[in-house]
Amino acid sequence: MTPKFILSCESTLDLPYSYVSGRGLPVLFYNYTVDGVQYVDDMGRDENALPNFYSMLQQGKLPTTTQLNPQQYFDYLEKISANGDEVLHIAFSSGLSGSVGSAYVALDMLKEKYPERKISVVDSTCASSGLGLLVDEAADMRDRGCTMEETETWLRENLARVHSQFFTTEMKFLRRSGRVSGATAAVATVLNICPIMHLDRAGKIIAYSKTRGRKNAIRITVDEMTAHAENGVDYAGKCFISHSNCPDIARETALAIEERFPALEGRIRICDIGTIIASHTGPGTVAVFFFGDERQ
Repeated sequence: MTPKFILSCESTLDLPYSYVSGRGLPVLFYNYTVDGVQYVDDMGRDENALPNFYSMLQQGKLPTTTQLNPQQYFDYLEKISANGDEVLHIAFSSGLSGSVGSAYVALDMLKEKYPERKISVVDSTCASSGLGLLVDEAADMRDRGCTMEETETWLRENLARVHSQFFTTEMKFLRRSGRVSGATAAVATVLNICPIMHLDRAGKIIAYSKTRGRKNAIRITVDEMTAHAENGVDYAGKCFISHSNCPDIARETALAIEERFPALEGRIRICDIGTIIASHTGPGTVAVFFFGDERQ
């Protein structure tokens, strides 16, 4: 079946490019800079990109990221809509980046230049593989033959139901980047403290608890999923996990979730956190994404 519209996304959805391109989704790529050199958010196209990124972090180098500007959105959306296709673009959370504001500016420019083209932008209020989960569901709708209007309506009605529950076991990079004080990071490291976080309704990071040790962090994460997932332990939807250079902890988390939620749709998809988000988290972060009640 020929899709009725183009579904578009951004590299911060933290799904492998091979999977995203295989589903026929064009991608707008972010970039990051280290020591004055700009790198593209690779999405796994180069198997050496992530190892090189973490090697730079280990050397004490701090990457910087910038939001996409209106011209980048304009050029991208102009190109993918050039054949007259309808375009529905799902953007990175406005709670974490101002990029979607640039997308709206570009959208106004496009409407003025091409009033006949049908292009829409949705602020996902999601990040990493939570954005990926939302895009994946929208792609399922597109593939079932839903119209752009039907898909956009569903997105706007359900994006607040995507939960992003995560924790970090590594405080060193957060201290280096200035996101926590040196004293706080030192105490947390000595006591083996893991901050527990989630995204609120606006897509902003909320650190609402902490615990000692990886196993407790996993337990709290699974308990939070139990409390908020659609139908509780009978949740039958998809679950994605992303991690920053800690695959063993991600797999341990996946096993705990699969044990608690036997009705999950398929196996849990485990993905790497991409370089843009990892530029802010550093290594040691595990994030779990699922559909549930509306975020508060």
